[in-house]
Amino acid sequence: MGVGVPAQVRDLAERVRKAAPGIPLRAHFHNTRNTGYANAFAAAEAGIEALDASTGGYGGCPFAPNATGNIATEALAYGFHRSGIDTGVDTATVCETATWLSGLLDKAPPALLGRAGFFRPEDSRQTPVISRAGVPA
Repeated sequence: MGVGVPAQVRDLAERVRKAAPGIPLRAHFHNTRNTGYANAFAAAEAGIEALDASTGGYGGCPFAPNATGNIATEALAYGFHRSGIDTGVDTATVCETATWLSGLLDKAPPALLGRAGFFRPEDSRQTPVISRAGVPA
């Protein structure tokens, strides 16, 4: 719902790992109070294997008061790429998709990367990860 902070994420990840060792963990964060991205990085640092995100940051939570959206795939991938972490996500393509989606929804994306642009041109592209089947994941 967008109320958690990184210290809680680290604590919960540690407690879940102890309670359910060997089980892959996934996390889903909202950015309602601008803590979603910090929480996602804390989750990754705590060893959580998968993070949910949405193109353009669209979405929300129907039962959360004042929910403003999810963390954006392109912004999360950009942060990881700039931190030297390969995600296999082509952030430029996701930004283009968010722009296209905004036209369909007639609503600007909550995500900021599409508006701010990339810091360096090389930040906009990421080599796709190849799946076990030999096709882009």
